[in-house]
Amino acid sequence: MNLATRRARAARTRRARAAALPALLLPALALAACAGSADTRAETSPAGTSSAAATAPAAAGPSGDLTVFAAASLHGVFEQIGESVEREHPGVSVTFSFAGSSDLVTQVLAGAPADVLATANESTMDDAIAGGALTGRPTVFAENVLTLVVPPGNPAGITGLDASLDGKALVVCAPQVPCGAASQELAGKLGVTLRPVSEESAVTDVLGKVTSGQADAGLVYTTDAVGAGGAVEVVEVPGADQVVNSYPVAALADSANPALADLWIETLTGELARHILSDAGFTLP
Repeated sequence: MNLATRRARAARTRRARAAALPALLLPALALAACAGSADTRAETSPAGTSSAAATAPAAAGPSGDLTVFAAASLHGVFEQIGESVEREHPGVSVTFSFAGSSDLVTQVLAGAPADVLATANESTMDDAIAGGALTGRPTVFAENVLTLVVPPGNPAGITGLDASLDGKALVVCAPQVPCGAASQELAGKLGVTLRPVSEESAVTDVLGKVTSGQADAGLVYTTDAVGAGGAVEVVEVPGADQVVNSYPVAALADSANPALADLWIETLTGELARHILSDAGFTLP
């Protein structure tokens, strides 16, 4: 083969290779494009693990104002539980109204704005049920019994619901409130007649008469005696455990924040609330 022939053949080979090169590059370019699209999808897909998804805001917790109407004997424990709820749920603010249970029911039935009602006995809660004030059935979360308290040192020498009360200043709750109904029931079971110098609308008022020295003795709940500490002395009343007050709680039908009402009721049956109630002298159902 002469030199001219070899040169012509080499030129044809170079031209063939140059023509084939684009065809070889197309698959590689296509693969690169697919990879780029996949990377883009990974960055923008809401189901992926992209930086955008990682920085998405978490779901908001419960928030708003919660108003709780509660029996006066729940004052201390409910405030502790309320502080716990506010710590755990920073967006929640809890407000309380404490009074005699019958007064609270009257207020609720008159349209007072509240989310939750907790009374010191079931019969008072039944009045709220009859008035259509509740949503759902009440939940009993605690129980309480009565005891007799006297000023420190027991200057009047009270020994119980007995003759030692003759001529002495005994204070009890009014019959229409739970502690008063329980006092009457207990007296009936023990076969004694109570002759109080005054009947109060809330158990905290009975305790206040004793701690201020205005009364020689008062019938209060065990939890009130525990809460008073050294401000009173307890005189045991044999048979007091025969009369037990059950404390029900319920969400109100006109609640402005039903979710928070449910949260409060769930909290009352939780471990922390049960510890607080037990430490205060309540028994747990």
